[in-house]
This record gives sequence, C-alpha cells and structure tokens, in this order.
Amino acid sequence: MPTKIVIGAQWGDEGKGKTIDILAASSDVVVRTSGGNNAGHTIEADGVTYKLQLLPSGILNPRTLNIIGVGVVVDPKVLLTEIDGMEGQGISTKNLKIDARAHVIMPYHIALDALSEKARGAGDIGTTKKGIGPCYVDKTERCGIRICDLINPDKFRKMVCDNLKIKNKVIELVYGGEPFDAEQIIEEYSKYAKRLAPYVTDTTPLLYEAVKNDKRVLFEGAQGILLDIDFGTYPYVTSSHPISGGVCVGSGIGPNMIDECIGVLKGYVTRVGNGPFPTELNDETGEAIRQNGHEFGTVTGRPRRTGWFDAVIAKYAVRTNSLTSIVLNKIDPLGGIGKIKICVAYEKEGKVITDFPPTLEELAKCKPIYEELDGWTGDISNVKDFYELPIAAQNYVHRIEELCECKVSSIGVGPGRDQNINL
Repeated sequence: MPTKIVIGAQWGDEGKGKTIDILAASSDVVVRTSGGNNAGHTIEADGVTYKLQLLPSGILNPRTLNIIGVGVVVDPKVLLTEIDGMEGQGISTKNLKIDARAHVIMPYHIALDALSEKARGAGDIGTTKKGIGPCYVDKTERCGIRICDLINPDKFRKMVCDNLKIKNKVIELVYGGEPFDAEQIIEEYSKYAKRLAPYVTDTTPLLYEAVKNDKRVLFEGAQGILLDIDFGTYPYVTSSHPISGGVCVGSGIGPNMIDECIGVLKGYVTRVGNGPFPTELNDETGEAIRQNGHEFGTVTGRPRRTGWFDAVIAKYAVRTNSLTSIVLNKIDPLGGIGKIKICVAYEKEGKVITDFPPTLEELAKCKPIYEELDGWTGDISNVKDFYELPIAAQNYVHRIEELCECKVSSIGVGPGRDQNINL
C-alpha cells in the first residue's frame, strides 16, 4: 500500500507544503488530518505562489482527490475564500471533499481565543487568534458544531442558540466582551452551508477504498511535532495532534495502512510564539538566517525566531513518529554564514542529556552543546546533484543523518518545487 505521511519535525514552517506538493503530483489522494487555518502552507508552482490554510496541498493537481478529514477544524468563511481564490486562478476545486464530522469554527470561538489571550497578559500562549483552541474545547466538551450540523438548518439553529446562552455569558461576564446575536450568525453561516454542502460527505469509505486498491495516498501534516498537544512544548502548543499518530485519528484509517512517514526539517530551526528555544540566535546570525530564509509567518506575517539545527529535537521526532526518512529543507539560507553549528546534546544542571525533556521547566534549563562545522559560500539554489554541493554542505547533511539515525531522502535548496536534490 503506497501510503505516505508527511509531518513537520520541528516547530512547524519546515516547508511541508512544497514537499507535499511534489509528492501530490504522483498521488491519487491527499488528506489533511488536523489543525485549522492557523496552519499555512506556501507552495510555488510555475512561478506562482499559493498560500494555503485549509485546502489540502494536492489541490493544484486536477487528478488528485483532496480530503479535509475529521480531525480538521473548519472556518467556513476562510475555506470559501480559499476556494474562490483558487477558482479565480483557474484551479478547480471539484475534487475537494470535506468530512461531515469535521468541526466548525464559529465567531464566538474567534472572540474567545482573542479575549483569553488578552486575559493571560504576559503569560499568553501566542495563538494565532483564529479560534482553533476554543473550537477543539467545544469538540472535547461535546457541544461542538460539526459540518453535518452546519448543513442541517434546524439542528444548526438550535445548536447556535443553545451554545450562545453559555458563550455570551462567558464573553460578557468573564472577559467583558460584546455578546453575539444568534440570528446574525445563523443568517451568515446558513449561506456558507449552502455553498459547502456539495463538498460534504463521509470521507472514510473513500479513503479506505483508495488504500485497499493500492492508490497512492498522501497524508498532509500541519504545524510540527513540537506543537503537538501531548508531545509538544505544552502549553505553547496547538490544540491537535500534528504527530504521525494523529493522522489515523484525524482521517479514520488504522496504523497498519501506513507505509512511510517522512519528517520535514529545516537546515536550522524556527519557532513562532512563546516558550523555551535552546538554540535560538538573538544576534546578527539569527537575523541573517531570518532574512535569507524569508522567515515570516504565512498566516500572520510575524517574524519567526531562528536558531541553529537541533539534533536533540530531530532525534525526538524520529523516535516519536517512526520516521522512515527526512526531507532536509532550506540549507541554502546557511550559505555565507561562516562557521555553522549543530546542537548535539543539552547541558542541564551539570549533566549532558540527549533526550528532549518533557517539561518547559526542564527545557528552559537546557543549554545547547554545539559541534562546529565549516560553512560554505556560493549559490546552491540550482544544484541538482548531491555531489555538486560544496563539500562543507555535503558534510553538514551527512552529519545530520548520523545524529538523527535516519536517512535524508531529499534536500531543499530553494522554494521552488524543482529546487531539490533527491538522494
């Protein structure tokens, strides 16, 4: 069964969109399994840049079935804006299917997200304020509105009215915010429901039949493993499961149907939001990497924190996700930096540790132990063969493979879908 998972193996923004787009060209099905429009994927194809938030990255391939799985939380307004944008660029979305059980982000979720972040003050989590967390809260609390409810007018009306009895009290009395009018929401979202209804179905039989018939299925990850609600740097995490294990829950298939799990890493590390970051560079080198790598958020535009490659994180990703190979993106921004460092372990309270710690308190005490390698100069963005890379760049890739105990199957040397070296 030629099924592949692609996940982010750091804090997200590793270039999964490009990797998925390349693999989607030969895939029959692409499935988005978690997160919402807090996850942005940037794809460059034929000189055009596409910024996707909810649409699966296989949408550019007219032969690919694109599925938004049950684990995704959907903002209907955002999704329809994306659909209209694609159609306006001549890209058909007729092969898009949305699972009826996926949950809907409502206006009060977005409001509660912003209000709760503001109330945290200096201790804010750093969310995108898109309503993702509050939507997952309602899902767990079993009062969430699903896509199947959205397209059922009577049930949708009742659920909105029932939920607002509580949500408005929380918004007004706890946070001092403005309450929502049920009729306004019902009127607006009923229009979204009519437009989305043709895309809605039970996607699990479609997916099962595709796997059973040896179709090429690609499961698209969102964010990165260090943002996983359980295995990430809690509480500075997302509200879903970006790890490989979350793919099965978010799509409706079993683990024995997965053949490969590909982890996408950068040649350095970036992070958005708050929380400890052992290899962070708050200096000219960090700023050079940020500018060379265009490290600004796809969704928010905010600058990303940058740091040296962290092999402790990479090994953690290999172990917790059963990675079968690594895609090492964006080694090109390191050109001309000078000496390059790799974090090979942490020093914590006088002890050397090589396992990623489970708590923020422990991580905050960790200091990186570096190994220094020679850097390289020159433009490598058009290199197609590994052995045409500068020797220092080759050594860098080999050392990462050794430290991660996982093979590098592809190297990204630029943002374009053709700027890759396959090993």
